[in-house]
Amino acid sequence: MLIRPVTPADAPAIWAILEPVIRAGETYALDRNMSRAAALAYWLGADKTPFVAEENGEVLGTYYLRANQAGGGSHVCNCGYMTGTAATGRGVARRMCEHSFGEARARGFHAMQFNFVVASNARAVALWQSLGFAVIGRIPAAFDHPALGLVDALVMHRAL
Repeated sequence: MLIRPVTPADAPAIWAILEPVIRAGETYALDRNMSRAAALAYWLGADKTPFVAEENGEVLGTYYLRANQAGGGSHVCNCGYMTGTAATGRGVARRMCEHSFGEARARGFHAMQFNFVVASNARAVALWQSLGFAVIGRIPAAFDHPALGLVDALVMHRAL
């Protein structure tokens, strides 16, 4: 699997990954009716460094890396990861996260923090914990899940 920086030609493949996740509304606090243009502007924004994971020329997943805060908090980064539906369970998110550790270190970050991990997303929580993240906070009833109603969100952190 190759993980590389995004090019403009990747936009259709990235949208194909983002759209089903956004429409499901189960794991990201994004408007379920978000347009293609708005979703790509969010994921590929100037404040982010985006990447894709590909195999045999097919984009399987995407992630972005950014500073979590400005100024005195800029030594901690934040990432968002999404995997294509067909690639679920193939280790793509793990590989992207491992890749992001190296990219973050190379950019001078000292830690990585996830600000809003939906607690009902058990696969993601287990994956992040297996990669050394600790739950450092819980925000009660912070996410309105379309099937489960109000669920907690977790703040997760890992030193780099």
